[in-house]
Amino acid sequence: MPQTNAQPPQVSNPSRIREGLPFPLGATWDGLGVNFAIFSANATKVELCLFDSTGETELERIELPEYTDEIWHGYLPDAHPGQIYGYRVHGPYDPENGHRFNPNKLLIDPYAKQLVGELKWSEALFGYTIGHPDGDLSFDERDSAPFVPKSKIIDPAFTWGRDHPVQVPWDRTIIYETHARGFTMQHPAVPEELRGTFAGLKTPEVVDYIRKLGVSSIELLPIHGFVQDQHLLEKGMSNYWGYNTIAFFAPHAKYLASGKISEFKEMVAHLHNAGLEVILDVVYNHTAEGNELGPTLSMRGIDNASYYRLIPDNKRYYVNDSGTGNTLDMSHPCVLQMVTDSLRYWATEMHVDGFRFDLATILGREHDGFDERHSFLVACRQDPVLAQTKLIAEPWDIGPGGYQVGGFPPGWAEWNDQYRDTVRAFWKGDEDKLADFASRLTGSGDLYNQRGRRPFSSVNFITAHDGFTLNDLVSYNNKHNEANDEDNRDGSDNNLSWNHGVEGPTDDPEINELRFRQMRNFFATLLFSQGTPMIVAGDEFARTQHGNNNAYCQDSEIGWVNWELSEEGEALMGFVRKLIRLRQRFPMLRRGRFLVGAYNEEIGVKDVTWLSPAGEEMTVEQWEDSNNRCMGMLLDGRAQPTGIRRAGSDATLLIIVNAHHDVVNFTLPAVPQGAHWQRLIDTNSPDARYERFQFDTEYAVTARSLLLYELVKDED
Repeated sequence: MPQTNAQPPQVSNPSRIREGLPFPLGATWDGLGVNFAIFSANATKVELCLFDSTGETELERIELPEYTDEIWHGYLPDAHPGQIYGYRVHGPYDPENGHRFNPNKLLIDPYAKQLVGELKWSEALFGYTIGHPDGDLSFDERDSAPFVPKSKIIDPAFTWGRDHPVQVPWDRTIIYETHARGFTMQHPAVPEELRGTFAGLKTPEVVDYIRKLGVSSIELLPIHGFVQDQHLLEKGMSNYWGYNTIAFFAPHAKYLASGKISEFKEMVAHLHNAGLEVILDVVYNHTAEGNELGPTLSMRGIDNASYYRLIPDNKRYYVNDSGTGNTLDMSHPCVLQMVTDSLRYWATEMHVDGFRFDLATILGREHDGFDERHSFLVACRQDPVLAQTKLIAEPWDIGPGGYQVGGFPPGWAEWNDQYRDTVRAFWKGDEDKLADFASRLTGSGDLYNQRGRRPFSSVNFITAHDGFTLNDLVSYNNKHNEANDEDNRDGSDNNLSWNHGVEGPTDDPEINELRFRQMRNFFATLLFSQGTPMIVAGDEFARTQHGNNNAYCQDSEIGWVNWELSEEGEALMGFVRKLIRLRQRFPMLRRGRFLVGAYNEEIGVKDVTWLSPAGEEMTVEQWEDSNNRCMGMLLDGRAQPTGIRRAGSDATLLIIVNAHHDVVNFTLPAVPQGAHWQRLIDTNSPDARYERFQFDTEYAVTARSLLLYELVKDED
């Protein structure tokens, strides 16, 4: 086996090492000293490397003295918070059997609570010698310590005061997806030195804006410690979104203006104080170490064969269900422990309220396919901490059986891409979409109405960080990703977008008016649908990325939120606030039970009735008419609201949608226990005052518009 040529530094006073404990994993300060514990089933020796305060000079290497249940551990009585460290792990370098130990490579502690320094790309980062005829089977003896981020011991003490989980009920949850850096980089109220950081996100004006918008929960794109891709840095770009995690317990160093992790806790405390939940987008499906040709930064060098899924009959290579080169092996008990420990850490120590799991199908895949009884999914459901948080799956990946929308177990919510695609296609005017559109409005019961799951299981969205912004969805037929320097090959070509006559910005007032009406249609549909709505930050005032539908590498004006709002943008934002208030005001728009359209004989009502423009219940022929693009949705407030068999007392509502290119005359139906209808929303006239209309009135529904009416009872 090749040996290292990296010699331990000369020290005059070596630290006094004690046996320590195999738990908890990581570097834990107990007020007197620090316990170090790290998992490796196949290592032969583990060295703890201590560095000076800059992280540049290695001061000492200490062999961890004990090995208990595959955990290497030791205790340093003279170590303290602020100490910078890393590991060198010895063992076989045998890639063909899955082992890639190389003690010349300094390794990040998988349980590190803080990282210092940035990755500096160098050939020394790789366990093999780049350019060698044997490729990754060769062994590189250069020291990687000068180029790799280091781990830092923290003091977790923090005074939370009265902070407690916000626990917004699912039926009142409205998710606001944003980027911790991009949201504040151009915000005028955020001091320049705080822009792009957690401190910037807790600026009072920023928090107040989010609170007044009316959303309940902020979902932050990845904030775990991640590294930059070499090929992006060479182009002058970066991994802006952050889906390249290397440290599951550490906040990304660049987002800490103060350099202290307490900054993240302060941000959470301020958001909680405003009644806002914090949800993290987390990436546990892969790491930044890539495939067999990637760098050795952490887990690859600690125990490659345990941490990663390898091709069974050729362990030199990685299973690549993530599309990024490697896949964490969630079936391994210590990998499962690391991920659940990470989740509990963020929920308990950092007071996070929920998690959105990137490519979550991977987390539930056994070697023979997705299994809802995978140990990870079971662990989350039974864990007393995690079961109390919001768990949201992105239920797809590129692996076998990777599309699992509707397939996650009870207790999980899921991103619903069928909602996105159907609603986009309907308002674009595509044929034969009416019946599917009705299913999406009622919480996608065809996907989720099983096993006691609730409508909240469907996280409804029109846009997400990945894809067009809402403004670009109605302004571009095609993606325009030239700024990504990939010849516009990256990003999806299936956008279901429509530019309404001109590609990109235009001075044509009719086109602009139609585009904004379509944006209002999308928002009204989203906020009046059963399920959990998700809004992307900036969509509420028509933010643009200039047609770029894959801004993953754009840490620039393209990816940042522009706070210079147009008059039309301000008006759209006011309209969105109004829609949110209506959603929260009317329980019929956020029922905890699926609307199924069946007649309840005990109460004598249907929860939902679908109406034709004649004001009569739709026939089978009308449902099957591929050219039909207009219908009414009558939500009867008397419908049974819970499992208790009694009538409800909610307001009865009527929603009318018209995706035709022309006006449709719609007869407002007569409804028992009502006197007339009051119009609350007309997306063609966003500033119109509430107005009452008699039963059987023929209302001219503008082309491509949506209406909301409330039933006014006799005594009203």
